[in-house]
Amino acid sequence: MAKERKKSKFFEEFKKFILRGNVMDMAVGVIVGGAFTAIVTSLNNDILTPILGLFGGTDFSYLTVTLGSAENAPVLHYGNFITAVINFLITALVIFVLLKVINKITERLSAFKGEGETPAPTTKKCPYCRTEIDIEATRCPHCTSVLEEKIDV
Repeated sequence: MAKERKKSKFFEEFKKFILRGNVMDMAVGVIVGGAFTAIVTSLNNDILTPILGLFGGTDFSYLTVTLGSAENAPVLHYGNFITAVINFLITALVIFVLLKVINKITERLSAFKGEGETPAPTTKKCPYCRTEIDIEATRCPHCTSVLEEKIDV
């Protein structure tokens, strides 16, 4: 019986963990990131690398160095590495630009929402000693004066 309760408690905690917003956001991010990586890889392989090949006279993906002269000598495909670095830089640039745009939009929305709203004061000044005190105070904690109802803020 106790073993069954532990199992059900474990699964309840797991369900709560999985359905929490952060985990779901992370899962969506991983899926979108995978799709985005495929797009950037295609952009690099199918568009940018051939264009760069026009200027450099070669396509990066075919750059190799054979280590040795034997039939089964290892081959370094450093062109693939250059392509991967270009993929990374493009991905980082696009994410950087997207985050800048999202941050700018968020700033504008928060500034727009904040217009015209003035927060209610939480402090007031004691009319006798002029120190800041809590707005609901009926006696000044500094000079111990009894405060009247109407006090300037």
